[in-house]
Amino acid sequence: MMRSHYCGEVDRRLLNETITLCGWVHRRRDHGGVIFIDLRDRAGLVQVVINPDTAQAFATAEQVRNEYVLKIQGQVRHRPQGTVNSDLPSGEIEISAQSVEVLNTSKTPPFQLDEKDVHEENRLRYRYIDLRRPEMLARMQLRAKVNHVARTFLDAHGFLDIETPMLTKATPEGARDYLVPSRTHAGEFFALPQSPQLFKQLLMMSGMDRYYQIVRCFRDEDLRADRQPEFTQLDIEMSFINEDDLRQIMEELLRTLFKQCLDVDLPEKFPIMPCSEALRRFGSDKPDLRIPLELIDIGDLMQAVEFKVFSAPANDVKGRVAALRLPQGGQKLTRKMIEDYSQFVSIYGAKGLAYIKINDLAIGREGLQSPILKFLPDDVIAAILQRTGAQTDDLIFFGADKAKVVNEALGALRLKLGQDLGLVAQGWRPLWVVDFPMFEWDDKTHCWQALHHPFTAPNTQNIEDLQTDAGELLSRAYDMVLNGSEIGGGSIRIHRQDMQAAVFGILGIGQEEAQEKFGFLLNALQYGCPPHGGIAFGLDRLTMLLTGANSIRDVIAFPKTQSAQCLLTNAPAPASNAQLQELHIRLRTTTA
Repeated sequence: MMRSHYCGEVDRRLLNETITLCGWVHRRRDHGGVIFIDLRDRAGLVQVVINPDTAQAFATAEQVRNEYVLKIQGQVRHRPQGTVNSDLPSGEIEISAQSVEVLNTSKTPPFQLDEKDVHEENRLRYRYIDLRRPEMLARMQLRAKVNHVARTFLDAHGFLDIETPMLTKATPEGARDYLVPSRTHAGEFFALPQSPQLFKQLLMMSGMDRYYQIVRCFRDEDLRADRQPEFTQLDIEMSFINEDDLRQIMEELLRTLFKQCLDVDLPEKFPIMPCSEALRRFGSDKPDLRIPLELIDIGDLMQAVEFKVFSAPANDVKGRVAALRLPQGGQKLTRKMIEDYSQFVSIYGAKGLAYIKINDLAIGREGLQSPILKFLPDDVIAAILQRTGAQTDDLIFFGADKAKVVNEALGALRLKLGQDLGLVAQGWRPLWVVDFPMFEWDDKTHCWQALHHPFTAPNTQNIEDLQTDAGELLSRAYDMVLNGSEIGGGSIRIHRQDMQAAVFGILGIGQEEAQEKFGFLLNALQYGCPPHGGIAFGLDRLTMLLTGANSIRDVIAFPKTQSAQCLLTNAPAPASNAQLQELHIRLRTTTA
C-alpha cells in the first residue's frame, strides 16, 4: 500500500511513529520559512509541517497548490502549546514531514471546497470535485452505512438478496417507462423497471419466502427535489404474512438503522393512522406530526349560511369547508404576511384565503377582525370559535372548495406556517398510514384507476364486492411516513388468480389485454401462490432525511438535473446513424 494510514485516523496514539499519508492539499500556508499543509482524504484532515532543514521536501512543498495529490512521509508529534485544534480528531498532533512527493498536480478548481453558495449547476458539472467537500463526503459515507446496516439486518432475518432483471416488459406503475430498443427483435422494446414489483411476487411464488434487493429503478417523469429519473429502492417481499407481521419487522429495521447510523432511538411502536383521518386532520396522507396545527371540519356549520363561498362546498358531497387555527397568529402575522400566504395557497388551486383574527375573545363579534364576518351569523361565529378552541390573539384560516383543493391548500399552508414560525418540533415522528382507497375515479378517462398499483389486495376476499362497492373499497396498502415524507410504501398482494383478473376487469383491462400484458403473472398465480406482501423504501429520500440534505441530488453520487440531464457527461446525447440503423430506428425530423 502506498500509505500506512488515513489522514483522519492519525491521533495522539501514533505519537513518535513514522507514517505515510496520501491525499489532497486542502490548504497550504507559508509562515515565514515554515510551510504548513492541511492534507485531506476521505477520513479527514491532518496538519503537515515542512521545515527548511528537509531541503528536498521543502522545495517540493513550495511548489504545491490546493488540490495537488501528495504522498507524505513523516513523524507524528505533539502540536506546540496553544495551537491545538479541538475541532479536529487529529487536532492534538501534526506530522513533521521527512519527504513530500507530488503524485499529481491540479488546475485551480472551479470553486473552493469551503465555499457555501456554489451554484448547483457548477457542482453537478464538476461533481468529482464537489464530492471532495467534507459535507458531501459525509453524506456518501452515511449512505454506504445505511446500505450496510440494512443488508446486515435483512441477512440476519433470513432474507435472500436476489437480483431481478433490468431489461423487462412495461407494466403500469403510474409513470412513463424508459424504453430500450432491441437490436435482435426489430421494432420491439424492453422497458427499464419502475420497480421489481412483479418479479419479487414471482419469487414468492417460487418459494424464496423472504427477498430483498437494493435496486436501481427508472421513471420517466417530471422531477422535483425528491425525484430522479433513476433512483434506488430497498425492495422487500415476504410470504405467509399479514400487515402486522410486516410492520413489526420493518419497524425493527428502521430502529436499527437510526440507532447504528445516527445513535437515535425511535419509538418501540410506530403509530398507525387511517388515510381518511390523515386527510381530515392534516390535509395530507403523509402528515408531518412534528407540527401541532390541525385542520378542523366546519362544513356542517356553513350549510345554511347565505355566503355561497362557504355554503356551496358545504352542501357538495365532494366539497369541504375546514378551519386551521394558528395560536397567537394574530400577533405573529402582519396583513402583508397574510396576503403572501393567500398567494401561496393559490398554487394549490385555492381561490383565496379567508381568515378571522381574534383580537379579544371576551367581547364577542366586536373583538373579531375579518372581511368575512359580515356574511356569518352570530351563532355560526360562536360555533366556529368553540369548535376550533380559539383564544385571544389567535388567527383562524379557512378553506372552502372541493375536498382535494382544501386538503392540498390548507395542508401545504400548515407545513409552511410550521416552518416559517418555528413550530416544527425536534426529533423523528414515524407513522404508518393505512386503509387507502382501493380505486380512484379518473374524470378524464371515465374509469377506475388503482390508487397504488393493480396488484394490491383489497380488504375483501369476496369478488362481488369489487363490482358493487369499488368506490368504497379499501386496500391492504400501507405507507411509512417520517417527518412529513413518505419513505416507503407497500401492500399485501393479490395471490388468487380470480381476484387478480377481477381487479383487472374493474380497471378496464379486458381478458385479451390482461393476457398480453400480464399473462405470465396470471399463469403463475394458478400454481400455488402463497399469501405475500412487501414494501419498498426510497433509499435516496431516506438518506436525504438522515443527512439533513434539502434534495436527494445531494445524497446521490452522480444525479441528474431537474430536466433529467447529466451535466458531467452531457447525457442524454445523440446516437450515430450506424447505431440507429442497428436498432431499426429512424429519427423523424420536425419543421418549425
